Amino acid sequence: MKTNRSAVLVACLLASLALLAGCDNEEARIANRDNFTAATNDYLAQRGHVCLAKYEWPITVAAGSHAPDAQQMPVLEKLGLVSGKDVAVTAGSAAAAVPAREYALTEAGRKNYLQVPVVIRTTTQTLKHPADFCAATLSLDRLIGWDPPQTRDGRTATSLLFTYRIAPEPWAGAPEVLQAFPLLARAIQREGTMQIRLGVHLTPHGWVADELDVH
Repeated sequence: MKTNRSAVLVACLLASLALLAGCDNEEARIANRDNFTAATNDYLAQRGHVCLAKYEWPITVAAGSHAPDAQQMPVLEKLGLVSGKDVAVTAGSAAAAVPAREYALTEAGRKNYLQVPVVIRTTTQTLKHPADFCAATLSLDRLIGWDPPQTRDGRTATSLLFTYRIAPEPWAGAPEVLQAFPLLARAIQREGTMQIRLGVHLTPHGWVADELDVH
């Protein structure tokens, strides 16, 4: 009899814990400021990096090139983040090799090369890069608001609007860096004022940024 009573007590305890867990999930599923703030913080903790679209290394710049890399790579080399060496490459349909400079990350530069997926969405496609060279980290400044959640095909989603705080790497505030990377300069200048829209959707455990859900 004592064994049966113990089994009943254990079963009741497990049922109570399951009920409490269910209540916690229900609280997290409510469309309110606390839950959307938590979802935004979670997103920024994982993907809140300001990166420079330098996905693959080494980067080779042909002599006479007017591409952004031709201006940007020498700046990073001067700061000790990359090292360059003279090479020869074939450009386009040219039969003869042309002078170029090949840039690779130094030990200092590799600290900023983050193995964090970068998702780029356009109207026609979604591109995903496994890593990028990053210059700053974002955190939440203020959650401005959100659209009314909509359910379509069994999926409930909305979009949030927030402003951010930015913490640049020590080298990222140098004038030559800001000149070479105008998007980075803009992100720093508009701290606390630039509004970012973030898509989120409802899961059994609460609200999650679309970019973080691989399913």
